[in-house]
Amino acid sequence: MASLSVGYSAMLSQFAPQEAVALSAYAEQHGFDGVMAADHFQPWVPQQGQSSFVWSVLAALGERTTGNFGPGVTAPTFRMHPAVVAQASATLAAMYPGRHWLGLGSGEALNEHVVGAYWPEAHERISRMFEAVDVIKKLFAASVAGRDAKHTGPFYKLESSRLWTMPEVAPEILVATSGPVTAKRAGKTVDGLITVEAPREKVATLLARFDEGARSVGRDPSGMTKVIQLHLSWAPTEEEARRNAVVEWPNGGMRFPKSDIRSPFEFEQMARMVRAEDFDGRMVISADPDVHRRHIQSYIDLGFDRVYLHNVGRNQREWIETFGRDVLPSLKR
Repeated sequence: MASLSVGYSAMLSQFAPQEAVALSAYAEQHGFDGVMAADHFQPWVPQQGQSSFVWSVLAALGERTTGNFGPGVTAPTFRMHPAVVAQASATLAAMYPGRHWLGLGSGEALNEHVVGAYWPEAHERISRMFEAVDVIKKLFAASVAGRDAKHTGPFYKLESSRLWTMPEVAPEILVATSGPVTAKRAGKTVDGLITVEAPREKVATLLARFDEGARSVGRDPSGMTKVIQLHLSWAPTEEEARRNAVVEWPNGGMRFPKSDIRSPFEFEQMARMVRAEDFDGRMVISADPDVHRRHIQSYIDLGFDRVYLHNVGRNQREWIETFGRDVLPSLKR
């Protein structure tokens, strides 16, 4: 069983790249272990105000921090061909051996429609993602062995080539999942899963299906990586914590699928109807660090070995100091 890692979520949709990197380094100084950097072409809402290129920021994170880091998550399906994602990931892994992991997802229209391609329904997006995983795995395996790879499939083609900059050990591949079928398939094909906060019974089902998929192909799920990202709102007062949630992260209170919405300005219109109570059961809002500690621990107890925390407010340094002192030391596997 892997040891517990509690890392920092660098929200590139909220903070300029220099600030996001500085905050990540500050978080490491206060006990956070690792960084998950958000891959967005646009912010959720205009209020958030940023969206830098994740691969540039990841390189800077490699220089400024010492723990694990990766994109949480990138879609190797529309904006970039999976071969390009594989090259970007392999380069980071070669520069920072043993630290970089590759988090992959099926994408959201907010980020992916910008290239003008047809935006398919969810089942096709998932099929595209797993074919992209196949392309990336082929490139990683062939390149480590010093040979070419090729691929022809329903969505992607790769002519014979290899990654000429490749670490001795390929980066760990993690797939984002929110449904049991995808979780089981991930258990069969990749090194771990990433998910986000949901009712604990739903999350427990995802973990069970992931383990089932792994065992079905002779893999031991106990040694595979299980990641969860938890959004939260902490501030010195309950009023400020509630305000931060509603103003800075209204998308977290929207109780409907968001993967087909294309514009931050569309989200902004919907956000006008979001109230603090809409976050109930979806995100903890509290001024009490112990409330957050118990909530985080409850997901660790389900079996996650990596947790990345995102405080939705702008009060990042104050939050990092408080959680580094009052929350992180008490969390345990």
